[in-house]
Amino acid sequence: MLRGGEMFGRIEYRGDIYQGTIQIEKDSLSVEDIRFPMAEIKFLPPVEPSKIICVGANYLDHINEMKHEIPQEPIIFLKPPSALIGHGDYIVLPKSSKRVDYEGELAVVIGKRGRNISADRWEDYVFGFTCFNDVTARDLQSRDGQWTRSKSFDTFAPVGPWITFPGSLDLKITTRVNGVIKQSSRTSKMVFHVPELIEFISGIMTLERGDIIATGTPSGVGPLSKGDVVEIEIEGIGVLRNHVR
Repeated sequence: MLRGGEMFGRIEYRGDIYQGTIQIEKDSLSVEDIRFPMAEIKFLPPVEPSKIICVGANYLDHINEMKHEIPQEPIIFLKPPSALIGHGDYIVLPKSSKRVDYEGELAVVIGKRGRNISADRWEDYVFGFTCFNDVTARDLQSRDGQWTRSKSFDTFAPVGPWITFPGSLDLKITTRVNGVIKQSSRTSKMVFHVPELIEFISGIMTLERGDIIATGTPSGVGPLSKGDVVEIEIEGIGVLRNHVR
């Protein structure tokens, strides 16, 4: 968003450096050669999903950390689109929770409608990848015995800053709070990988263009406090940064 208007944009990336301009598109197909300094841009969530499908217990180290059993098939749950916020937005701590955690994740953005997608065709249905923070009210999750309330508060689904297609799916994923590394792993350490997840989920529900699949978090989850700055960085994608209040 810029100067009160919302537009699609394309970030230029050259020589491992993100350029300080953005190229604005009038719609998702046509490009107009207008450029703005990055400082003038307010990043919105880069996608408007019909649903956010999240995967739980998908890294072995996190499974051990949470004292869960290794799942025989993916554990999935939904976050509402109303929980979405973009890069630079505020995560708001709810009064009903005393323990809210960060969970850094790789997110898949679906590119076209699909049902019963075979794992070997996953690339035909993926638009790209982005960073995701599966913010969780951990005390409510434990109290409820299921995850809907703890995962669904407004602002509990930061996503961004943009969508891209990295050259590999073996990517370093890092979460920092106030500059201190809290999570550090690689996406190749998932129990169920992106092709398997797309096949499994699309066998249950139709995936629509723009839907998000958040693929799970590695070990090192921990609490957030008011005033914190949390960053999810994924190699080849970028850094999703949000403040907490």
